Amino acid sequence: MASPLTPLKLDEATRRRVKILFIAKNALWDGKFHEADGNHAFYHREMREVLEGLGLNLQVEDNFEVLFDKPDVDFVLPLLNRAGFFNSEMLLPLLCERAGIPYLGASPILRGLSDDKHLAKRAAQEADVPTAPWAIYRAGAPIEEAKCPKADRYVIKPNASSASWGVGDASDWAGVKEAILRIHNDEANGGQDALVEPFIDGSDVEVPVVTINGEPQILPMMIFRQADPSHLRTYQEKRDLVDRSQKYSLDPFEDEAMVAKIDALTRKAWEEYRPFDYGRFEFRVNEETGEVTFLELNLNCNLWSQKVFGRAAQLAGWTQVQLIETILAEGLRRHGLL
Repeated sequence: MASPLTPLKLDEATRRRVKILFIAKNALWDGKFHEADGNHAFYHREMREVLEGLGLNLQVEDNFEVLFDKPDVDFVLPLLNRAGFFNSEMLLPLLCERAGIPYLGASPILRGLSDDKHLAKRAAQEADVPTAPWAIYRAGAPIEEAKCPKADRYVIKPNASSASWGVGDASDWAGVKEAILRIHNDEANGGQDALVEPFIDGSDVEVPVVTINGEPQILPMMIFRQADPSHLRTYQEKRDLVDRSQKYSLDPFEDEAMVAKIDALTRKAWEEYRPFDYGRFEFRVNEETGEVTFLELNLNCNLWSQKVFGRAAQLAGWTQVQLIETILAEGLRRHGLL
């Protein structure tokens, strides 16, 4: 059994001295139901309340513009993702770099590498981590059937999507091409590149990773165990915009042999992204056959108490406040601000 992880703490002098800017899309949200972002709005509000409860020297904003001119802050928590334009996840880190302000999480180029599912799969493949065959169809490039892997059923999704936004499936090339064009032509989201891969029966195992004193550490793994292994999870389900209670449950993953296997694969995969402070690695597992396949990773991922990270922290014996304080303290330590 793994040794328990000790959470990090901020000293009182650091809380008072370091001026911290928290930026998130829903950071100033009024608490009403959000028809587009669903539970993501709850997450941002909870983050703000935790940070306020830590007694930090805190400023809260919900826009990029605050960083156009260098603000009087020492450190930024950049959570303004899915901002309505292509590759928006990279803008806050880039603005921090432009302003010369340290920030939480990986550098812009590493954020881009991780958010681009095609490149993340290539990095996994290079690290000898198994991943399903796939094809990338960049918007504006030829859509060629020859590069598409052979399968009875396909998953087609925006190459840089989060929470399964825009995901679909198809059983033949005509359906695949139609789904690719739908993603390419989605002007509301900027028009996205499309990734195609075979559908894999099974459930998703989530591997939350935090960095403590410079070393990545794996929190207890969780599994989205599906009642129907052939079900394709949607954005609406992940954001709690529809009832998904009968389709899958988020449970501790306790198969010791598979946990050990996924642990080893995760350690191989994360070397490409260090330092990243925190992130979630995702694998598709078939519990009957023992097959494990890398799907994707998400740096600066969702930390909400009701999602993977928060639930995993509880299993590790941490409170939600300890989780956020540990991640923040590690970021400050890495930039010499403790």
